[in-house]
Amino acid sequence: MSTCRKVAAQMVAPGKGILAADESIGTMSSRLEKAGVEPTAENRRAYRELLTSTPNLAEGVSGIIFCDETLHQQFADGRPFAEAVRALGILPGIKVDTGAKACPGLLGEKITEGLDGLPDRLVHYAELGAAFAKWRAVIAITDTLPSEAGIRANAHALARYAAACQEAGIVPIVEPEVLMDGGHSLSRCAEVTATVHAAVFAELAAFSVDPAGIVLKPNMVIEGAGHSEQSSAEQVAEATVEVLRALPDELAGVAFLSGGQSPQRATANLASMQGLRTPWPLTFSFGRALVDPALAAWAGDPGRVAEGQAALAERVAANAAAVRRRAELQPA
Repeated sequence: MSTCRKVAAQMVAPGKGILAADESIGTMSSRLEKAGVEPTAENRRAYRELLTSTPNLAEGVSGIIFCDETLHQQFADGRPFAEAVRALGILPGIKVDTGAKACPGLLGEKITEGLDGLPDRLVHYAELGAAFAKWRAVIAITDTLPSEAGIRANAHALARYAAACQEAGIVPIVEPEVLMDGGHSLSRCAEVTATVHAAVFAELAAFSVDPAGIVLKPNMVIEGAGHSEQSSAEQVAEATVEVLRALPDELAGVAFLSGGQSPQRATANLASMQGLRTPWPLTFSFGRALVDPALAAWAGDPGRVAEGQAALAERVAANAAAVRRRAELQPA
């Protein structure tokens, strides 16, 4: 079994998910400011250490995605983040895209950048200890979007990224996110998500990417935030898994993004999926749905680190319990 296949299997191990702590400097600074915390490099470092060093985190988290800044920082005791994370029994990962930018010629659509120099950066990240990487494409839904060209451009970039990762011995998380923004229905989200997945996996195959050495990080199939009616957890689960059935059986696993859902709703939807049979595990790779409660509880106060960690531990435990339902609902 290749290194990528072994690591990908560890990332979707039973009862565990992936913590996304990879916000860019700008995004993380904005969130700190909203929480009343000065947006300095040291406060960003302290916040990421708070998350990473949460007691018993490895019981429900297989890996943590960091941004470039964090992977170059150290714990307060001087250990580099990647080293400290591995010592805790967790795989360190790195976000390698440089953000989604307006795509010339495609009004209202974005293309994710960061392919220039990527192979060399991956070598560097591997030397720093990164075991896996992440690249996020964003797909907006309107009455006329996404366009075929927009889907194709993002699928092509995801495939080039994934191929470069596997050549560097790093597992790629492939994240084609169909956004919740807008008033679209669940069925419209299902239609777009299926089309995006088909394009992405066609491009992955064209670039000889091994599906057993990747983790897919998709959106759940869910109505837009502005839609008049909220779907039930059962409806989201059934629609999501139906779309996913077109994926290759060899895929290492699926780790959903939360996509702006409330922490509680994301967990409920994830739990509901576990009763539906799939050839690969269905787990989580949440960001805000895990870390927002921790940031609110900590709020930059050194005396409230334990409170922040308790808030994270509570959300991790809830989601780990959700994915462990699979063994209960689908006995061997």
